[in-house]
Amino acid sequence: MTEITFNIEGIDPIDFFGVNNSRFNYIKKSFPTLRMVSRGNSIKAEGNDDDLAVFKQKVHRMVDHIERYGRLNEENIETIMTTDDKNGKQKVDKINSQVIVYGNNGLVVKARTENQLQMVKESEKNDIVFAIGPAGTGKTYTAVALAVRALKEKNVKKIILTRPAVEAGESLGFLPGDLKEKIDPYLRPLYDALDDMIPADKLTYYMENRGIEVAPLAFMRGRTLDHAFIILDEAQNCTDMQLKMFLTRVGTHSKVIITGDPTQIDLPPKIKSGLGTAIRILQPVEGISTVRLNESDVVRHRLVKEIIKAYEKLTESQRKDIDKE
Repeated sequence: MTEITFNIEGIDPIDFFGVNNSRFNYIKKSFPTLRMVSRGNSIKAEGNDDDLAVFKQKVHRMVDHIERYGRLNEENIETIMTTDDKNGKQKVDKINSQVIVYGNNGLVVKARTENQLQMVKESEKNDIVFAIGPAGTGKTYTAVALAVRALKEKNVKKIILTRPAVEAGESLGFLPGDLKEKIDPYLRPLYDALDDMIPADKLTYYMENRGIEVAPLAFMRGRTLDHAFIILDEAQNCTDMQLKMFLTRVGTHSKVIITGDPTQIDLPPKIKSGLGTAIRILQPVEGISTVRLNESDVVRHRLVKEIIKAYEKLTESQRKDIDKE
């Protein structure tokens, strides 16, 4: 058994070890054959020489990442721990170099996973992109960032954000207020993303001058959307006819991103989602692309990944039993 000590002077221990050692505990789980202890800015590890050599590489990569980018998040750590030294470094560097837009208060919005990066590339190459994946994979956020970038760079004249006004398994009844107040709760996730990326006064200006429109899907009927970046969110709650109506609104010099999660359909039992049909029949069409995200792209709390995996393991019969309870 060999024992080595690493000193990480000059780096905030919270950045490296996490709050309440949350990141350090994940690192320990990645090396079950090693015994590790952290004290202040040092790590003491004990084990066989081969495992210690690999561990040493991982620690150096983590320190190098903090020094180069000024931060280290859970996704970076997971990438470092689960890939070999050379390929993992290239993967993290590639993701961190892909800045989409600079948001408020120094926020840097970028693709944080490989599939999000693929989503960015497909949007640059194609006029219509389907981004399909479970909750928390950054579909909507990345799409809004791409739209804001296009508006700031004057590649489009306006952003149009829309989603079907379907309740997620709850009956909200008759909401009070005028039309805007009634529909805003359905569109809140889109507003949240905009709030991160555009200063409040500028966002108000865009909204008042129709540079940015946020509206329910039903309001798209009869329109032709030219020179626009259009995002249809929660498309799994659209019927075949609604998706056809939306897709035939697209005008010249416009970009479209359609996001959806087929596992979270909130339509009534006898009404079929049109998302799967649209992806299938449009797959051969040039200029239309599909990007599929999965639990590895989740950028919310680390437990969201485990929740998604747990639900994916349910068989159809188990799902029906749960629904009866």
